[in-house]
Amino acid sequence: MFRIDASKSVHFCDGMSRRDFLHAGAISTLGLSLPTLQALTAQGAVSNASEMNCILLFLVGGPSQLDTWDMKPDAPEEIRGPFKPIETRTPGLYISEVFPRLATMTDKVAVVRSVYHTAAAVHDTGHQMMQTGRLFTGGIEHPHYGCVVSKLQGSRNDTPPHVLLPLPIGPTGGNMPHGQGAGYLGKTYDPFLINANPNDKAFKVPDLLPPDYVTAVRENRRRSLRSAIDGAVGAFEASPDAKLLDANFEGAYKLMSSPKAREAFDLAAESDELRDRYGRTRFGQSCLLARRMIERGVRFVTVNMFETVFNEITWDIHGSSPFSPIDCYKTEVGPNFDNAYTALLEDLGRRGMLENTMVLALGEFGRTPKVNPAGGRDHHPACWSVLFAGGKVKGGQIVGASDEIGYAPKDRPVSPQEIAATVYQGLNIDIATELVGPQGRPLRLVDHGIEPVQELF
Repeated sequence: MFRIDASKSVHFCDGMSRRDFLHAGAISTLGLSLPTLQALTAQGAVSNASEMNCILLFLVGGPSQLDTWDMKPDAPEEIRGPFKPIETRTPGLYISEVFPRLATMTDKVAVVRSVYHTAAAVHDTGHQMMQTGRLFTGGIEHPHYGCVVSKLQGSRNDTPPHVLLPLPIGPTGGNMPHGQGAGYLGKTYDPFLINANPNDKAFKVPDLLPPDYVTAVRENRRRSLRSAIDGAVGAFEASPDAKLLDANFEGAYKLMSSPKAREAFDLAAESDELRDRYGRTRFGQSCLLARRMIERGVRFVTVNMFETVFNEITWDIHGSSPFSPIDCYKTEVGPNFDNAYTALLEDLGRRGMLENTMVLALGEFGRTPKVNPAGGRDHHPACWSVLFAGGKVKGGQIVGASDEIGYAPKDRPVSPQEIAATVYQGLNIDIATELVGPQGRPLRLVDHGIEPVQELF
């Protein structure tokens, strides 16, 4: 860590982190080369015709398609599960009774019922594929959608381009990356991490505020911190991450001092009524915080509904400890999602923001059609459902279909790369854009021949 009031810098074994740079008055995640951005824009990689944003709600654990948005009420009892289907505003679309609010708003939502992948049925694999479009192979870690947005479009209004909240995904049974970092793009484009629970009464974002030993310095002297930093970070200037000290110090200073940036995190400014509508849960308040961030200039917000699948009630309904029972969909997980998701869509719409903010709700895989002996369902990446809304998405429709028991796609199978292509098209990013990968090799955002799910637009 580097402290501007210390006589020399202090190193920890895990290296220089974003938090450390914040204590120095600079943030590596906001690094952006203006010539690079201008070049990408000139090549057509980024369209400025319409500023599009994205909120990705990652439903850690993997929701069961048969108990949420693709029910099979005519299947045998061991397949159909304990919940009843209810009608929605979309003709022909029935969803689980655990989402009564969503049922009244499906005219704003498109349900894709035929998502699948053929890789291992483990959480980490699904996390990677559904947030990057690709699998971690050959030592290459691909960047999250929001990190690509950071690279291609940069920051605006003194805010980070990509924020991840409330906490990064933790242990889920594997030891692979979860697909939420910048990968081969480098840590400069990692998301800004909140690492705090917005539902806590004492919620604040320590990284956004100068530490106590800086707050005593008068406001009119803060810009002189640059000279202090320049004199103390010579040891770091050979590091690629440290280049931000020259090129992007001003952006880092703005983030620390900008009222707009600080306002984005001030949930106390919202009415109790609205906060109650989102739900007084970590996920509910995170969704509200996501809206505030988009409203103030953040381009992409990733919200993890859960941190892990162990010893916590989640979508991961194996049926026995340390996992969750299937009835939690009705008692906890379903209401939590139903309140927050519909409040987010309502709130964005009321503020005129839904038309330029795409909202995705997706998990890493589905669940096995047959209920297991513990009364739950196991991992099943062969078929599941995801939700698209907002932005250029046409709501009130169903895309694709599963077979009679929800085991495999029956119509219009959709792969993770097609989801990625759809996200990029929805954000006005050319899917043929090439990024500089490992060893300087160009890597397309998606492979040749992969197309977006055009039915959504």
